[in-house]
Amino acid sequence: MQLQCLIPLVSLILIRLGLSSAQQPNYTYHFCFGGNYTSNSTYQTNLNLLLSSLSSNAALQNGFYNTTAGLNPDIAYGLFLCEGDVTSEVCQNCVITASKEIMQRCPNKKEAIIWYDLCLLRYSNQSIFSTMQQIPGVSLLNINNITNPDRFNQILGDLMNSLVRRAALDPSTGMFATGEANFTSFLKIYGLVQCTPDISDTDCNICLTGAVSDIPRCCNGKQGGRVLRPSCYIRYEIYPFYQLKPNAPASPPSVASPLPPITTITTTGGQGGNSSQLIITIIIPIVAAVMILSIVWFYLRRRRRRSKDRVKDLDEIRNVESLQFNFDTIRTATDNFSDANKLGQGGFGPVYKGKLPDGQEIAVKRLSRNSGQGEIEFKNEVSLVAKLQHRNLVRLLGFCLEREEKLLIYELVPNTSLDNFIFDPERRALLDWEKRYKIIGGIARGLLYLHEDSRLRIIHRDLKASNILLDAEMNPKISDFGMARLFLVEDQTQTNTSTIVGTYGYMAPEYAIHGQISVRSDVFSFGVLLLEIVSGQRNNYFRQSQRTEDLLSYAWRLWNEGTALQLMDSTLRESFSTSEVMRSIHIGLLCVQEDVVDRPTMASVVLMFNSYSVTLPSPSAPAYFMQSKMEPEKPLLDNSTSRSTEFSANDA
Repeated sequence: MQLQCLIPLVSLILIRLGLSSAQQPNYTYHFCFGGNYTSNSTYQTNLNLLLSSLSSNAALQNGFYNTTAGLNPDIAYGLFLCEGDVTSEVCQNCVITASKEIMQRCPNKKEAIIWYDLCLLRYSNQSIFSTMQQIPGVSLLNINNITNPDRFNQILGDLMNSLVRRAALDPSTGMFATGEANFTSFLKIYGLVQCTPDISDTDCNICLTGAVSDIPRCCNGKQGGRVLRPSCYIRYEIYPFYQLKPNAPASPPSVASPLPPITTITTTGGQGGNSSQLIITIIIPIVAAVMILSIVWFYLRRRRRRSKDRVKDLDEIRNVESLQFNFDTIRTATDNFSDANKLGQGGFGPVYKGKLPDGQEIAVKRLSRNSGQGEIEFKNEVSLVAKLQHRNLVRLLGFCLEREEKLLIYELVPNTSLDNFIFDPERRALLDWEKRYKIIGGIARGLLYLHEDSRLRIIHRDLKASNILLDAEMNPKISDFGMARLFLVEDQTQTNTSTIVGTYGYMAPEYAIHGQISVRSDVFSFGVLLLEIVSGQRNNYFRQSQRTEDLLSYAWRLWNEGTALQLMDSTLRESFSTSEVMRSIHIGLLCVQEDVVDRPTMASVVLMFNSYSVTLPSPSAPAYFMQSKMEPEKPLLDNSTSRSTEFSANDA
């Protein structure tokens, strides 16, 4: 019996000794992505300065630091985050190790992220500050199984959810929380959650909640697991892997009862009746007091929430008004909307190039006067789109609502749209396979942000090559949210509409025929666009010998014949990655499957591109569209004139 009591004590001593020696950083995982930089280039010089600055500041900061080095267009952005319970010396040691290791593991890459058990470090040629990102990410597990997994999962879920609330909602935690919960008499579950403190508490909650939801998929029934994301990190084990605080509570707040503990008084002999009366006398006042306090607390919280909502509404109004431009300023910037400054014509009006007095170049979309949108609706749309901040979305700078004019002012993206390259016989050669693969990945990340990672759930509804703009470094930016559909309910995934808008050849069949909108409608459009990028051919005007088939059907036939590489644009034959091209075609066919439930989500698509360890399912036949006489880029604005023009195979 004495030996059995000594075993847990000896084990705890050994674990704590191991923990103290484990303050040396241990490599966990890394990702290299983005384009390549040239050796001895200005960007490499800036990157070296950046990593040196991160290393030297690790001991001076409070576990987190972000900074930049250099000037545009070669600016380097970087940050590190150390586990919230390590000392400054341990943090600096981890950051120095990570700075050296990331250069060895990701040579000449413009973007990279590396995780250690005690810190993470990342850098990029694009701004990564104050933006919650969940991609790329990875889940790791302890291979040992746990006994009684159902009870373990329940206790683990309560623990991790409690830690998420504490880290995200309690400002005093610095977005870092640890805790433990009893699993058996001799075994505890230890948990840790942490966010990079540059993101908002709402984004922290979204990131951590998403990470916790990955546990059942990656680590079900396992003794430990980790989910690593750029903006947050969670871990659990059955041993203390972090620095335990003295007198730490044995259980998190979420697993405790909301009522105060009640002491049961017992007596010996024939005093049972008196004991029951005494218990009742104690319980009733306590319960009554708790109920009164709960009512008062609920009333005060509701009153404070209303006050916050009023303040928030005023802030929203001020934010929208702050985005408003003077009409004369925009007219001067565009030389009175001259034809020489006209960049193109969209479904809702022309787009002009302009330059503001401070020298900033802008793109101005001049909405047609018969758009039918009122002032309030227009301002609401501006307010929503202005909140979308992602490197793969065109940034809205402001608007003008004056003299019956409705103008949207965007950042100017210099290399026009993707269709001007991939469908042009001469300019398509400027996009080699590396650039096209980078563009595909950027579009996927932008869509994922719209569908899942932004504060709003948005379906674009008009994703096509002409709505993908390319910046100076050929990074893609999704544009034109005039047809986008906002889901106000956070967990809403689909709806119906009686008005079909979009562009022929890109619309999912369930949307074109029945008006059913979902995130997988955009997935279908993405699949069509992906196959267009690989082939350099439009889906609408595609012709192959004497066959009557569209691009999707042609790609499907080649796939079944085992000759899918014949789909590739001939200008790519000189230099391409066979595995990347085949994987892109495979993912494209998965996205354009006729059955909605068979299509992957954008989160799955991004994972498929980032991890070659993911096995892709076999695609089924795509939705078949017969050729239309409509212009390939003409948007569909009214369902009353559309249904007789283009059909699916089921309604042909």
